[in-house]
Amino acid sequence: MLKKKLQAAFMPLWKSDRVSPARVIIVGFLLLILLGTALLMLPFSTHQWGGASFFDALFTATSATCVTGLVVRDTASYWSGFGQLVILLLIQVGGMGVVTMAVAIFIFSGKRIGLKQRWVMQESISAPQVGGIVRMTGFILKTAFAMEGLGAVILVTRFCPRFGPWRGLWYSVFHSISAFCNAGFDLMGREAPFSSLTGYVGDPVINIVIASLIVVGGVGFLTWQDISAHRLRFKEYRLQSKIILVTTAALLLFGFLFFLLYEFQLPQWGGLSLGEKILAALFQSVTPRTAGFNTVDLARMSEPSQLLTILLMLTGGSPGSTAGGFKTTTFAVLLLSAVAVFRRRRSAQCFGRRIQEPALQSACAIFLLYILFFLTGGILICCIDQVPLMDALFEAASAIGTVGLSLGGTARFSVLSRLVLIFLMYFGRVGGLTLIYAVTAGNGVSASQFPQEPVTVG
Repeated sequence: MLKKKLQAAFMPLWKSDRVSPARVIIVGFLLLILLGTALLMLPFSTHQWGGASFFDALFTATSATCVTGLVVRDTASYWSGFGQLVILLLIQVGGMGVVTMAVAIFIFSGKRIGLKQRWVMQESISAPQVGGIVRMTGFILKTAFAMEGLGAVILVTRFCPRFGPWRGLWYSVFHSISAFCNAGFDLMGREAPFSSLTGYVGDPVINIVIASLIVVGGVGFLTWQDISAHRLRFKEYRLQSKIILVTTAALLLFGFLFFLLYEFQLPQWGGLSLGEKILAALFQSVTPRTAGFNTVDLARMSEPSQLLTILLMLTGGSPGSTAGGFKTTTFAVLLLSAVAVFRRRRSAQCFGRRIQEPALQSACAIFLLYILFFLTGGILICCIDQVPLMDALFEAASAIGTVGLSLGGTARFSVLSRLVLIFLMYFGRVGGLTLIYAVTAGNGVSASQFPQEPVTVG
């Protein structure tokens, strides 16, 4: 049903020659959110007959489509089986990208994909060229479903003994897709609402499987292709894949060491064993990749750890992935550019290659947009609901980074604050430059240039 409605809604945009790829992407996500909102408002979408209110349905549909994980209603205890299925489908389509799933529909239906549609696909998955884009999309879909299936099979061994065969199977599929798509939605609320995976802090299987799915989903489709084609021959990878893998590994290692050596040595975590502390530190360094699961109570974490989590959430995953944030490549390009300035080099460089100037310009623009909207959103929430600024900034970072981690305030926020979070989630998923390109489409690049004049900075 969702497939047919998505195809009917998306077809006019997909075939139009007057609509830019950026507009196709942002309108496609908007249509999916509205469709999800309508389905979640149906009477049988909730356990109590009557359906959700418009704002609850809109917030949940936006969070699922933008693979964020922030919720105002506990997923397991509030939504019925049908509602949970709608949420899962929104996560899958939103995580893989509306355009990617539209391509899958076209491929399965045997329809021809023209040059315009290939161009849109290229923009959607951040591919370097149009050539081979359909084949690459097929590779993305097969790899994604294989990873989700493998994750579900392993999770069955933990969930079925505890919840029974059918519910255990459903929980395994749901959490595998949610983790791979970096969504962070969970079904553990029947025992304790909004508890996420806190009951599994010492379970190595749950921790390692969920964390692995998060990382694989967050490194990006092009990186998968490099790994598949070149295996362990790291030197043959694209420069982008090298930057993504090294930056991701560095962020994970830094977060793990900080949480293990500082946070989980604090008195409030004295009840955890050494093994549980190691697993918790590992998981909490992975989940800000924009996943949204947590195995410990985040409200009990110290302010330095909460601040580090905010910074990791803003960075997010990698381009062309299921993750959000301003991306690891943006962070790496800015860092490399700073190093180039310190060393008095004319351009940033790494792995024997120079970073192109347009990449630095885009990185600066993206970083500025994310910081601007993050701070504005946090301050607005603080002023509207009179919550501590750290709590407001944490929720804002979680929304714009499409993470889903929360200190427990989302469900208590007013409608205005929720609307702020909805905008941040939408902005974080479609991407800052995509939104700008959609608004400014049709403005040609000027051939003339003004004369240069030096400006002193710093």
